[in-house]
Parts: sequence; C-alpha cells; structure tokens
Amino acid sequence: MHRKLKMIAISLLLLGLAACSKDEAEQVLLDEIETEQTEAEAQKETDSIFVNVCGAVLYEGIYELPEGSRVYEAIEMAGGFCENAAVTQINQAEILEDETQLYIPTIEEITESQTQDDGKVNLNTATREELMTLPGVGESKANLIIEYRETNGKFQTIEDVMNISGIKEGLFGKIKDYIKV
Repeated sequence: MHRKLKMIAISLLLLGLAACSKDEAEQVLLDEIETEQTEAEAQKETDSIFVNVCGAVLYEGIYELPEGSRVYEAIEMAGGFCENAAVTQINQAEILEDETQLYIPTIEEITESQTQDDGKVNLNTATREELMTLPGVGESKANLIIEYRETNGKFQTIEDVMNISGIKEGLFGKIKDYIKV
C-alpha cells in the first residue's frame, strides 16, 4: 500500500511538472527514485532481531542479529558451544525470530530428561537413589549394580542385570518393566 501511494505521488508530481521543461521533470523523477532506494537500503540496515542465547554456550547474553539469521549464527556470537553441549539436539539451520530465547542443553540434561520421559530407570546412568526406587532393590543391590557397570562396562541388555549376585529371575520379573539400558 505504501509503495502504491509513492507511485501515485510520483505520477501526480510528473503531471504537475508537465508544464516544466523535460530536463527538470527527469531530474525530479531521478531524485525521487534515489530517495526511494536510499529509504529501502536504510530499512534493510535497521531490520534486526534480538535473541537471548543461554545454556551450554561460552557467553550467555542477548545478541542483536540481522533479520533472517540462523541459530548457528547466534551460537557463534555467543562464543560457540561449551564442551558438554548437546549439539545434536539443536537445529542449527533454523531461522530465528525476534525475542527468541535460544537454550542450549547439556548432554547431562538430555540424559536426565530421557530417563524421566518414559519413567524407566537406565541401568547405565542411574544413581544409587534412582536404582533404589525399583521394586525389591535396596541400597546393597543398588551398590552392586553400580559396581557391576563400573567393573564390566555398560549393560548391553536389561537381562544382563541378572549377572549380579542376588538378582535372579524372581527379582528381574519385578523390575523388568521399570528398567532400560
């Protein structure tokens, strides 16, 4: 609409200048076109967005970026990812919008949320307290589970928990629906 009004104004101006010399009319038209181009360039330069970058980046803060910027550009402005950033959880190609809060989670946060999402206890990452929430697993069995994974590495299947002394078919039957690897 704004552009149509400018075109109408230019047309009226040209009609008014019809009585003027041809050179004067051309100069007025050229000046008007130049002014419009300058305004368009100034508008492009001022179109910016503000993004709050926080979480696992080197320098959390609010950053001004050109409109149409992508997530990876905001992360670069924030000094890049921290060592423990869950990089694969972020769509770095996404276009940002003004007033966006861009939170970069840590690997630990993602692991914790995955444990909480399905309600199952991960035998490879659970704390003693988390293991003790399983039916029939007290402090001593929780300690044995942690000792086993520290000595033998990660559990490959949930059935591997039966390799631990004191955990056989009966207890496994009680906990199998509550555990994962």
